[in-house]
Amino acid sequence: MKPHPLHSLFAPKHIAVIGASDKSNSAGQRLLANLLASAFKGKITPVNIRHKMVGGLTAYANVTQIPQAVDVAIVLTRIDSLAAIFKDCHKAGIRYVILVKTLEHVQPKDREVLKKAVDRAKKLGVRVLGPSLLGLIRSNIGLNASIYSGHINPGNLAVISQSSALCTAMLDWAYSRDIGFSTVLSLGETTWDVDFGEILDYLVNDSATKAILLHINQVTDGRQFLSALRAAARAKPIVVIKSGHNLDHVTGLTQASRALKNADVFASILARAGVLQVNSISQMFTAVKVLTANYRSHGDKLAIICNGIGLGILAADTAYDLGVPLATLSEGTLSKLNEALPENWSRSNPVDVVGDAGPLRFRTAVKLCLDDDQVDGVLVIFSPQIGTDHLATAQMMVQLQSETEKPLLLSWLGEQKVKESRALFTQAKRLHFNAPDNAIEVFKKLADFHHNQQLLLQTPAPLTQAQCEPDYTAAHRLLHMLQDAPDTIVSEALSKQLLGLFGIHTNQTLLAQNEAASCALADKLGYPVVLKIDSPDLFYKSDIDGVRLNLNSREEVCAAYQQMIQAAQRTQPPIRINGVTVQPMYRHKYAREMAISVTRDPTFGPIITLGAGGWAGNLQQQRAVSLPPLNDILIQDMLSHTAIGHTLGTFKNMPPIDKLALHHALLRISEMVCELPEIEEMEIDPFMVTPDGVMALDARMVINKQKKSPRRYGIWPLCPIHIF
Repeated sequence: MKPHPLHSLFAPKHIAVIGASDKSNSAGQRLLANLLASAFKGKITPVNIRHKMVGGLTAYANVTQIPQAVDVAIVLTRIDSLAAIFKDCHKAGIRYVILVKTLEHVQPKDREVLKKAVDRAKKLGVRVLGPSLLGLIRSNIGLNASIYSGHINPGNLAVISQSSALCTAMLDWAYSRDIGFSTVLSLGETTWDVDFGEILDYLVNDSATKAILLHINQVTDGRQFLSALRAAARAKPIVVIKSGHNLDHVTGLTQASRALKNADVFASILARAGVLQVNSISQMFTAVKVLTANYRSHGDKLAIICNGIGLGILAADTAYDLGVPLATLSEGTLSKLNEALPENWSRSNPVDVVGDAGPLRFRTAVKLCLDDDQVDGVLVIFSPQIGTDHLATAQMMVQLQSETEKPLLLSWLGEQKVKESRALFTQAKRLHFNAPDNAIEVFKKLADFHHNQQLLLQTPAPLTQAQCEPDYTAAHRLLHMLQDAPDTIVSEALSKQLLGLFGIHTNQTLLAQNEAASCALADKLGYPVVLKIDSPDLFYKSDIDGVRLNLNSREEVCAAYQQMIQAAQRTQPPIRINGVTVQPMYRHKYAREMAISVTRDPTFGPIITLGAGGWAGNLQQQRAVSLPPLNDILIQDMLSHTAIGHTLGTFKNMPPIDKLALHHALLRISEMVCELPEIEEMEIDPFMVTPDGVMALDARMVINKQKKSPRRYGIWPLCPIHIF
């Protein structure tokens, strides 16, 4: 089998250290000392223009003078020397450079010098990892090509970070907890060449790596990153911690873009890729310990077993706060628990086995819950009381864990009295927690990981009926016309026309350029009607109170027209006014209002957001985010994460909505934004969903005016929409 292109970088046989030094406390001295003190079996050659020997090794003034072939050059010299060094590496046949340098206090002009040097190196065939202050650690081959001064345990975890400081904090935190690593490297704050995608691709096939930890600040090539992340997550557990959570510092965004938090987008991307996101270093290592120990949950329903109902209620409160549902025990399980437990047991979940529970009583209750198909995991909370035996009970739990694939989470409360039990759990490599809250958090992460792994497997199905296709030709023709127009904001009427070409039902929308025309159109459509201001300078009509609903006569239409035009004329700065649109007033007794929006992330492309629409959208801020293309399972997942999604079935006095129509409409919108990358932004609000079908009552779009549009996403044709 042909070696991976990065094999020589991660498993070098000969390393040259350019900038190696004997000067105390210098980066060159620390890195060379770490290399020499490590168990690395390969050759090490220092490069120093002033000294012929460094660290007892023969040194050369230039890499071109080294007689043997070099796999990797580690460079610690000034930025202004890099262009010449990269050129020398090319002459010497060195394919990989690790750039050990911080950019924390580097001036913008020096960053530009560095970027040009790296770009030139890539053209010469020299790949650059960094710049980063840390370096590279590969424990499986004994390689410590870093400036880290602490101890490092070998292990099977790989850490890839964009922060050297975070890497060193992880290494120090992990050493005291006996956590080891196969690979540790920092890409630096900006990835200039070798990126996450290539490194993930290598680590997937690295036998020394069983799980991967990622710290990410920003991603340069979104498609390559997402593709590599999805491929890696199919083979190994991946846990991610993300820094930088919002777009508040970014200028030039529309209101819709600013409402969409970068953290939401990235969380959706990670979930779709099948990886687990955490919020702290402690959570990261706990999650990895759980996943690498092959703890898996196939759902999110938890059973709590305790010897004290107060403990169980507190744990249940924590589960509720974290969104972990308590399992409803089956009738068969409840019947068996009634037979096995004292008369005064809780008779529900949490299962209180009563304060004096011995080891066998605990074991019986835990075993029955683990065997219940309605339970996805069990948390055991033990409190040392009169009549209990903490160690024998702990031994029972260790044995039970080997009999089940479900997570069995153990929390032995206290300190000295349960010390031996905790030592037993550690020796048996069973996860245990000083507090039940931490155990429930871990179970939540397990459930999230299972959920994300299911999302990873989702791909849209192909269409079997060719006649269902939208009118792509007309849609592209209309987009080209809009690009040639002077305005980036597309009128409501044209936005709805484009939606109609993809089979999305909209209400009739007619433009009136004066008061008389608005009255005539209202007479033609029939009362009641809706008037909306039409301006190429407005994305949101509500910004100037530009909508009037439920107009029942010519007099009301005339008054509304005058009020809206006058309000629009008072805006500062002034806006252009095309007139008003006249639309029939939509009424449906059982309608729910939704909002569907599309924004384009500069790294990952189109993002679809779903939530409550109309006035309810201001109250129900909970929205779901996903990447297209969508399918039915992904749509259902989005709906389950919104407040309005819980009202779409039978709700109060309303019958369920037409879910088929809603799903088909969302599939069409997904297809639309994939097929038409010229759409920079879109919002449909309100989008009415009813038992009889769906309808877009308002729509706004922003068009990318560049003729060279973003790359088209791959799409799958979909079935026709059910309309009125």
